[in-house]
Amino acid sequence: MTKQSIFGRISTLVKANINALIDSAEDPQKMIDQLVRDYTNNVADAEAAIAETIGNLRLLERDHEEDVQAAKNWGNKALAASRKADELRGTGETADADKFDSLAKIALQRQISAEREAQGAEPTIAAQTEVVDKLKSGLNGMKEKLVELKNKRSELIARAKVAEAQTKVQDAVSSINVLDPTSELGRFEDKVRRQEALAQGKIELAASSLDAQFESLEDLGELTEVEARLAELKSGSPAQSQLES
Repeated sequence: MTKQSIFGRISTLVKANINALIDSAEDPQKMIDQLVRDYTNNVADAEAAIAETIGNLRLLERDHEEDVQAAKNWGNKALAASRKADELRGTGETADADKFDSLAKIALQRQISAEREAQGAEPTIAAQTEVVDKLKSGLNGMKEKLVELKNKRSELIARAKVAEAQTKVQDAVSSINVLDPTSELGRFEDKVRRQEALAQGKIELAASSLDAQFESLEDLGELTEVEARLAELKSGSPAQSQLES
């Protein structure tokens, strides 16, 4: 994985609006589960790529350190050879002095070469160090997003359970409203009232029938009294009013 692709993936994932992704999903829980899996895999990929980048940086730093040390060593050798040449020249050993001066020059050439190698690597090391710092920061952002996703998933599952329970309660309430017991009681009450009215009607009908019977009895009694008085008149005994007795 190149540095550019690492940066691109980290930037995309860290800037991702998790809430917007969840809200636009048909099944938010499945969406967030998939996001958790994707983030987990991408974090692992990024960690591996960043570890490789850090490893390469450490190799560059090691090579640079070796070049710096080599330049120092060649400088020391050049100094030693130059001093030896001066010492030999002081004793008149010009040929040997020239030989050591030549060695000093060779050492200086290698010192210069090592210094150039070290100097040439320094911009690359600085740039790589900046890249590694950014990658580490991006990776930390990814890990924070992963934690946020997992927390969001837990929250979502809890909310889904509450919503499911509320839906069941609402469905039960709706079913009660559809089968309104008060309306059933109202119909039953009407039936009872009709039965009561029918019974009252029968009672009144029966009462009116009894009244007629009693009235007929009273009429019969009056006729009987008339017949009795008529019989008294015929027998020569004057009929007496009950008021006189």
